[in-house]
Parts: sequence; structure tokens; C-alpha cells
Amino acid sequence: MREVLIEASWKKKLAEEFSSEYMASLSLFLRNEKAAGKVIYPASVDIFTAFKLTPFDKVKVVILGQDPYHGPNQAHGLSFSVRRGIAPPPSLQNIYKEMSSDLGTHPPVHGNLETWAKQGVLLLNSVLTVEHGKAGAHVGKGWERFTDAVINQLNRARNNLVFVLWGRKAQQKGSRVDPHRHKIIMSAHPSPLSAYNGFFGSKPFSKANNYLATHNISPIDWSL
Repeated sequence: MREVLIEASWKKKLAEEFSSEYMASLSLFLRNEKAAGKVIYPASVDIFTAFKLTPFDKVKVVILGQDPYHGPNQAHGLSFSVRRGIAPPPSLQNIYKEMSSDLGTHPPVHGNLETWAKQGVLLLNSVLTVEHGKAGAHVGKGWERFTDAVINQLNRARNNLVFVLWGRKAQQKGSRVDPHRHKIIMSAHPSPLSAYNGFFGSKPFSKANNYLATHNISPIDWSL
């Protein structure tokens, strides 16, 4: 695989993945898709933004998403996040509603979650790229194996992390997390299709901070 622009601590932890055949195949797949004129999100420089903003030893909370937003100017390498100036998508709007209910905060007017990432919230999608207009287009191309390795590294090498798993797919992926070493917070997905099935009222933000405080770890300031 070509030289990967990823934060140094993650590059070291994931060196075996980056030298693997499946990552070489994934890289070739992405190059061929672009050569065929397909539009891929996020931009190449943003694929590993979550790792850039949240180094390995700084992770406190992991919020696991599925694949990036597939509309123009939305995805920028952080699960659920969009850049300032882009309207928050429905799932993010519901995350904000739950945050307001949980913490008594006012819903942010923007959708950029970089402030969380810089405090130690790893905003990780299971699949890190997508084709324009085609949700799930890059499922099964190798990203899942890579992000499994990310979770395995955190599970084994760190203690007292909070894993926030919204929806069945995230919960399946999070099944590799040791609940005796880490806190696992599970609920329905914040999508409008499922938010009323257990996401609203789940209080993930206060639960995460209470756990961190119990282990003498500074809490996350969730306000944006």
C-alpha cells in the first residue's frame, strides 16, 4: 500500500494492517474507482481525520458509526459530523436532541464535532469511504477488517474507555470489547427510523462522563 498519512501513534499501532494484502487491495480498489470517474467521500486527505484529531493515547470515548455521509460536502472523516456551514443531517439532529435532554444544553447550530474529537472522542465509522449517492457502496471492501483492528488495539492496550454503540451494526462490531475493562453504552441508532425505539432517553453523554469521573479521567465537555 502507498504511504499513508495518518497520525504517528496510530500508524505505529496499525503498521501490520497497512502492510497487509487486504489494505493493498483496498487502496487499489479506491484508485480504480476514482480512475473510473466515481466520486468518493470523504476526500483522500480526510479519510483518517478521526485518527489525526484523536491520537491513540488520548482516546477516552469511541462513538462508532457505519459509513460516511454520501452527499456532497458532508463527510470529512468523523462519524456523524459535518463541516460548519452544512446542515446537520437527521441522525445528528437527533443526537443533539438527546444531548440537550441529557445535559440541559442548547442544540448546536452547526454539525462539526471536531471539538469532541480533540478532547478524546474517537468518531470512528466502520467503513471509511463511500461512493457519491450510494450508501454502503464500500461495505465489504476491507475497511471493516481495518476498523476491527482499531477496536482490538484499543480494547487490549487501553483501560477504562467508553464505547458508545448505537444500533445493531455497531453493537455487533463492539462485541469484541471486554466489558470488564471498558464501559459499553448501547441503544438504538439515532436515525429517525429508530431513535424512538430506545435512543431518546438513553443518556449516553452523562453516562460516559460519570464513568470517566469514576476512574479519575477528565470528562468530555459535550457542548459545541
